Amino acid sequence: MDSHTHSARLRRLEIVETGRRRCWSEDEKLKVVRESLQRPRLVSATARRYGISRSLLLTWRRAFAASRSAPAVTPTFVPAVVVPAPEPTRERAETSRSSSTSSRMVIVLGKGRRIVVDASVEAEAPARVLAVLEGR
Repeated sequence: MDSHTHSARLRRLEIVETGRRRCWSEDEKLKVVRESLQRPRLVSATARRYGISRSLLLTWRRAFAASRSAPAVTPTFVPAVVVPAPEPTRERAETSRSSSTSSRMVIVLGKGRRIVVDASVEAEAPARVLAVLEGR
């Protein structure tokens, strides 16, 4: 009564080896790429000769072209020069004195808006500005 065609019993098992992936050294890749660059339309023939796919050879060629076009960057040092600090001029001294004595208040609003108010400004002025901005 075992006439069912899809029986669970296994009769034959085949193992097919697909081969191993070959590990190419950089020197071998360079040799294959240089050979493919000798004459036009030599990519497919070179790929067949070495048993690789055409797309793999084209990938190697792109990598070879990129390595040739990229300049070799070597780390270098930039000479440092120590220069004495400049003498403060009268203008610079007055500016630094006035900025250190005055204080500012920054009011940050939504949507990237800010209001910078000096300490000497009366409170009603920023209040009017804020009222106008909130009314919009």
